[in-house]
Amino acid sequence: MAQPQRSTLVLAPNPSPYTLEGTNTWVLREPGSTAAVVVDPGPLHEGHLAAILAAVEEQGAHVAQILLTHGHVDHSESAVRFAELTGAPVRALDPRHRLGDEGLADGDVVDVGGLELRVVGTPGHSGDSLSFLLSADRAMLTGDTVLGRGTTLVAHPDGTLADYLDSLGLLRDSAARHEFDTVLPGHGPVVSDALGVLEFYIAHRKERLAQVEAALAAGDSTAPEVVRRVYADVDPAVWPAAELSVRAQLHYLDPTRFS
Repeated sequence: MAQPQRSTLVLAPNPSPYTLEGTNTWVLREPGSTAAVVVDPGPLHEGHLAAILAAVEEQGAHVAQILLTHGHVDHSESAVRFAELTGAPVRALDPRHRLGDEGLADGDVVDVGGLELRVVGTPGHSGDSLSFLLSADRAMLTGDTVLGRGTTLVAHPDGTLADYLDSLGLLRDSAARHEFDTVLPGHGPVVSDALGVLEFYIAHRKERLAQVEAALAAGDSTAPEVVRRVYADVDPAVWPAAELSVRAQLHYLDPTRFS
């Protein structure tokens, strides 16, 4: 499936077990417009920022706004520097990551040069996670809420599993209504079967919860113990991240016992 025509991917050079090939920076522009939106400028890497600017300039455009899906450093670290280079404001849900007078909130509509994005609140991975619906291309920019490969973590305690499950359900329902078919993720390749991947994510979370419950029944009583049992077949390098998700699952199952 061809990538939606209003989006251009610039991949940041920060590959890792957590970021996959690296952070996806998205340049969005309405055909014929000279104003572009940049979503998640990524880590503070001057070469990457130069590559973003080159991608914008190749389209005969300038950066009008910088948007953040959330404030984790691999997505937002370069935002202030990129604003210095472009003169564009930085818009985010969390006021700590804004630069300028306008933030972002669920239900907002961003209109730049005829490009229209609807802001969709999708907390869970983090408390400030947002997605952006690009209706003209039937695409959703999901940040870390949905990845292009594998599954994401719930960054407890800032992120909560209850919120994450609600966000997945909201996105699944939107995809089922064919409001979008394509996922433009914060990491990994473009996903052409949005509904399929969202149904997989929801099923995966239910399966993990059942595994955590089974681990507790078997006598595990701490997050590291549960990780060793449930994630035994996963690269230990990602166990620290898995522990965050397990803590979120434990809190979801019994908030009075697990903080």
